[in-house]
Amino acid sequence: MELNYKQQGQGQPLLILHGLFGTLDNWQTLGRQFAETFNVYLLDLRNHGRSPHSQEFSYQLMTDDLLEFIEQHQLQDAMIIGHSMGGKVAMNFALQHPDKLAKLLVADIAPKAYPPHHDEIIAGFRSIDLNSLQSRQEADAQLAQKVDDVGTRLFLLKNLYRTDDNSFAWRLNLDAIEQNLDKILGNIESDTPFTKPTLFLRGGNSRYIKPEQDMAQIQALFPGAAIETIENAGHWLHAEQPQEFYQRTMAFLQA
Repeated sequence: MELNYKQQGQGQPLLILHGLFGTLDNWQTLGRQFAETFNVYLLDLRNHGRSPHSQEFSYQLMTDDLLEFIEQHQLQDAMIIGHSMGGKVAMNFALQHPDKLAKLLVADIAPKAYPPHHDEIIAGFRSIDLNSLQSRQEADAQLAQKVDDVGTRLFLLKNLYRTDDNSFAWRLNLDAIEQNLDKILGNIESDTPFTKPTLFLRGGNSRYIKPEQDMAQIQALFPGAAIETIENAGHWLHAEQPQEFYQRTMAFLQA
């Protein structure tokens, strides 16, 4: 699958993968900062953003998409930043294709399976009547019936766009995501560890990575991994504390 992307900068390749319900647009500001030092590629994963839709949706398929992208663009010694779902794609890719990567940074996700916790968001998407929708404000009002948090709604509504006939549509493939959500919440596994430099950055207010519980599983797959915490940040740590995220990431990438 040929993924949509945005490239900027020069130097060592740095690929950035967004999370579930996200797009490359979520990383534009940080991408510009990283592009002062690196050759940055912001990617839309399949069924997200402006990348193609498919009813097939799994970490293996997204890993294969990423391999195709790296080979097509002839990228050598690439580094990857992956947030949430994108972090699991990055982990799976590193474990299967270690020769393609120099460093791995995973933002606020562990390789473990997670219990279902996106029902509210899926219900929120489904609650918006695209056929009668007149404005983004109206979409926000409808979404607010299911999703209380303003920041989360702003993030989700980045997927809403006007088509050529001026009607509203979703950029993401909601049907494929909903049907395959159990796969996206599943484990990342491998018989062979990834031994190159790896950093897990977690939000201090997030419960996605619990170092005391998750470190053994992380180090079984990534024996050189370190876990660092960005305080006063939740799951969207790169959006909540962008400057500290940038500084921690640059320190790791340039070490």
